[in-house]
Amino acid sequence: MAPAHPQAGSVPRGGRRPVVVSLQYLDKDAGINYLEGVISKLRDTRESLVEEPILYVKMQIATFLLEKGNQKDCKKLLEEGKTTLDSMVDVDPSVHATYYWVCSQYHKSRQDYSEFYKSALLYLAYTTVESLSEPFKQNLAFDLTLAALLGENIYNFGELLAHPIIHSLLGTQAEWIFHMLQAFNSGNLALYQEICKVHNTALSAQLALVQNERNLLEKINILCLMEIIFSRSSENRMIPMRDIAEQTKLSVEDVEYLLMKCLSARLIEGIIDQVDGVVHVSWVQPRVLGIDQVKSLRDRLDTWIGKVNTTLLSVEAETPDLVSS
Repeated sequence: MAPAHPQAGSVPRGGRRPVVVSLQYLDKDAGINYLEGVISKLRDTRESLVEEPILYVKMQIATFLLEKGNQKDCKKLLEEGKTTLDSMVDVDPSVHATYYWVCSQYHKSRQDYSEFYKSALLYLAYTTVESLSEPFKQNLAFDLTLAALLGENIYNFGELLAHPIIHSLLGTQAEWIFHMLQAFNSGNLALYQEICKVHNTALSAQLALVQNERNLLEKINILCLMEIIFSRSSENRMIPMRDIAEQTKLSVEDVEYLLMKCLSARLIEGIIDQVDGVVHVSWVQPRVLGIDQVKSLRDRLDTWIGKVNTTLLSVEAETPDLVSS
């Protein structure tokens, strides 16, 4: 588990010391009472710049409430905090970071993987990775990867794969989940199955992955389908469903369901021809490309350039007078 309230970078004046003091209270209610007293004193000062430290302190109260299992009041403080943030300008990054961190932990407690993923990435947007401890980075990277795999409608892992925090998993016992994320990103069904086989013990220890095995398989099949489409040139995207079934190890009927899911989620655009058993794809959602995908794109670009040059030479040969003039 990652620390409940990471302290990183600068914090608004009047906010940090009370939060640090509150962490010394073993009784969460006593800590909350202390922080509420701090908020009252800050308001009594009638200074113009007290909203930042007050919001910062309120987020620690929300953390205590969450640790007590009081999700309702924690959510209320988060909603109030969002309204306050939206009304402020030139907000210290630490205030944004603290708000999004508590949001992420609230969604984590509710096992809302998609919302946790969004909030945790926003937390990182306002935090320098260098200010975080190595254990914290590893735990957060693991949680983010887990959320990316399990989150509903999360099919693009580009922002996470591009963030330096993900590399904190390398060289650890949790490195397998990093490679699993890469397998999903490239739609590599065979690699995913191999990782599941080799790291079965570690995977089985993650109850969320075990419980969502069927959803994971559906997601990797969707990403495999997107990779099949991407690997074809734009003029060769009339794809027989039997070809898709062969690569995904699914029946033609299941492939049809997979295509409809992709169309409804706007991962692809196209038309399914049930009579001829083909799908014509006109667009596929862009994704972060791996090395092999970039090489494939380069080869296709080289082929396209070759065709253009051939066409140009043909036109020049047929119209020599026009070229010379």
